[in-house]
Amino acid sequence: MSGTVVWFVVCVLVQGAERVVELFIARRNRAWAFARGGQEFGAGHYPWMVALHTSLLVACLLEVGLAPTPVSWAWVLSFTALVLVTNALRYWVIVTLGPLWNTRVICVPGAERVTSGPFRWLTHPNYVAVVVEVAALPLIHGAWRTALFFTLANAAVLTARIRIENDALRRFYGEASAAVPRIAEAG
Repeated sequence: MSGTVVWFVVCVLVQGAERVVELFIARRNRAWAFARGGQEFGAGHYPWMVALHTSLLVACLLEVGLAPTPVSWAWVLSFTALVLVTNALRYWVIVTLGPLWNTRVICVPGAERVTSGPFRWLTHPNYVAVVVEVAALPLIHGAWRTALFFTLANAAVLTARIRIENDALRRFYGEASAAVPRIAEAG
């Protein structure tokens, strides 16, 4: 196995481990939100989102194992850097939202809508990170079929997710919050 393939496998496994940690954070935050009367929206789409992200990791490894594309270290490191930037953005979102962050759409009565951190510029900064990551992670080792398929599948899931979240935010924070001009506002 070449060094670039080993690097890629490590990157995919690290991403998988990060998702597991995020699920634990989300579980803790969900309990916090529900203890304060939190309301979940659009739970039906959640299993599809989990399946998509889990399948992405498996597909990355399968494509590189079954149909590897030769790539240079410059290519590998460029896409690794892009994935690291997406992770930095995601962690900035998690820190900014604190206990309000979740992998599910949950609104807590009385909580203020967060407009600090990356939310100053983006309505859904975590989804920007996810879109870039879904394309960039497989491309670390040239798994372009996986990148293409999962980018399209992710677009379908995120279209539904963003509509659900925007509707929930409007219900909890009123129409005025929907009028704030930000990048990535969908619906």
